[in-house]
Order: sequence, then structure tokens, then C-alpha cells
Amino acid sequence: MAKKLVVGITQGDGNGIGYEVIIKALADERILDMCTPVIYGSSKIFGFYKKQIHNIDQINTHVITSAKDVHQKRVNIVNCLPENVFVEPGQPTPESAKAAMTSLERAVQDIKDGYIDVLVTAPFNKRAMASEGFGYTGHTEYLEKEFGVDEVAMIMVCDRLKVGVLTGHISLKDVCGSITQEKIMSKLRLMKASLRRDFGVDQPKIAVLGLNPHCGDGGLLGDEEQQIILPAVKAANEEGILAFGPYSPDGFFGLGNYSKFDAVLAMYHDQGLTPFKALAFEDGVNFTAGLPIVRTSPDHGTAYEMAGRDLADPRSMIASIYTAIDIYNRRADYDDLVENRMTIKMPDTEIKPRGGRIIE
Repeated sequence: MAKKLVVGITQGDGNGIGYEVIIKALADERILDMCTPVIYGSSKIFGFYKKQIHNIDQINTHVITSAKDVHQKRVNIVNCLPENVFVEPGQPTPESAKAAMTSLERAVQDIKDGYIDVLVTAPFNKRAMASEGFGYTGHTEYLEKEFGVDEVAMIMVCDRLKVGVLTGHISLKDVCGSITQEKIMSKLRLMKASLRRDFGVDQPKIAVLGLNPHCGDGGLLGDEEQQIILPAVKAANEEGILAFGPYSPDGFFGLGNYSKFDAVLAMYHDQGLTPFKALAFEDGVNFTAGLPIVRTSPDHGTAYEMAGRDLADPRSMIASIYTAIDIYNRRADYDDLVENRMTIKMPDTEIKPRGGRIIE
């Protein structure tokens, strides 16, 4: 039987909808049968937002100063913010940005020390964080540096679709210059490894999207597909990666072709996240592949316009918690297989990639 995991949850920006979706997600006591939640933030802010939410029964909380002292059958709150913390729902403030940083730093230290098993991060405001000296464009980049890995991949996950992005939080004007054959191959290697270890897909098939309209239309609208992306797909095939494409994104998603693949690699942020959120916004999860720890988050932002009004939908936060638990357990199973040098005999039929051509 899988062990009951300790799930660390950062508060994110306390003036956004983070606390509301956390409280609603943890309101069902049955979740305590699956995990032990630990919120990094403030019991004072937790209480403030709980009063704004209707139809929430009593939530048994356990206020602590260290995750070493968790109560297995309660919602734990690590008080890591000043006692005089101030809440302004709907407003990005220097204080809320600093609190989000403190929450994240404390949770990251605790997962490094082994006090929590997985990390779920509530959203913060990137601009407010940058103004207070955060120094990173998002959680993904911060965690990449904190855990000293060479590369990570932001993969949006739901039960029917997984979308990774080649270039993440960068300006659109910088995308073209950031796309290289080696970068595509490196991201495909990482995605293949994650799909196997984190999601249990033994021979993952990955669709690669083009960059330009109609995949460049034979070079008329751009030649990145012919000069960079297509050679990368062919080279990946030679390494045994089942990569296909490049595909023109509009038809690929419009015709539902994503259902034929285990994952999709998009060339830039909005190319991948826009169709993903259109198809799976309510229960979508942001997963950071390539880290030594498991980190997930809801696929939405701070939504200041909803803060404190009991309007936020908790389904993405719920999915983030469940996904983190599932990935942790799959990794443990996979690592046990590798450690014991066990092999799974696959059918003799060889799966051959149908990549090597541009598909509009």
C-alpha cells in the first residue's frame, strides 16, 4: 500500500484566490485519508478567507511553526508570515509578494529536508514578485535553480491531454531566436523520460508543433519548420524517440488529433497553453518535469477580480493535489523496477514514427 504523503501547499499571493481554492479543495475530509496537507502561510489569512466562503463545514486545522510537527488527520498550517500580516483581496501589493516568496522559500527548504513529500504551489503575481526582487519569471525557473538541474519542462496535464512548451516565460519577440534543433531534442528527451517515469507510458508518442502559420507553407511564411524542427524530429527518431510532425497547431487541435498522442511539444507558451486551457481549464494542472521532487500547481493565475468573493473554482487545485500524489507513487514504482533491474517484455511489433514530414 502506498504511504500517506505529506503534501506541502504554498499560499501564493494572499490577495488572490489562492486561499479560497486551497480551503475549498481541503474542505472534503476524505482528502485527509489520502494525504496530510501542510499549508505554508498564515492561519490568520486562512481564517479570513474561510469566513468568506459559504457552505464550508468546520475544517480541523493544526497550527504549527514547523512541518516536523504535522498532525496526520488535520489540515496543517505552518505559520511562516508575520503576525500583523495584512490582507487586501484583489490588490497586488509589495507585502503580498513578499509573503508569497516567504511561503515558497519555506516550503522548498522543507521538501529538501524531507519534511514534506510533494509540493503544490498556489499562484502568485509575477510582476509584483519581480518588483520585490524575486529574480525569476515564475515558479518553474525558481525551482530549476533551487534544485540545480540543467533543464526542466513545463507540462500542462489533464486526463486527456499533456502539453509541454519548448520556450517558456520569454517575450514572443525572442521565441524564434531561441528555437534550435538541440533544444527541441533535449526537450523531447526530457518529456520522454517524464512520460515513462511520472506517467507510466512505456513508449510515449510525442507530437511536435510547427512555429509559423501553416507550418511555414513550404517556406513562404517562414523556414524554421524545414531548417530546424523537421531535422530535430528526424534526429529524435534516430535516438528511438517516437516524435512526429511538425504539425500546424490550428488543425492539430481543431481536428482533435492530440488524442492520438501521449503528449504534445509546443514551440512557445501561448501556442500550447491557449488550446490546453480552452479544452481543460477547470481541471488542468501545471507540472514541472525534470525536477528531483514533484511539483504541481493549478493552471490559473491569481484572479484578483474574484478574490474574497467566493467565486473561485477549486477543481484545478484539487487536480493538482491528486496529480502530485499520483506522480510521486508512479516514480516510486518505476524506480523500484529500475533498482531491481526488472524488465517488461513488450510485443515484438515495432512502433515506427510517422514523422519526417511537415503536416499542415
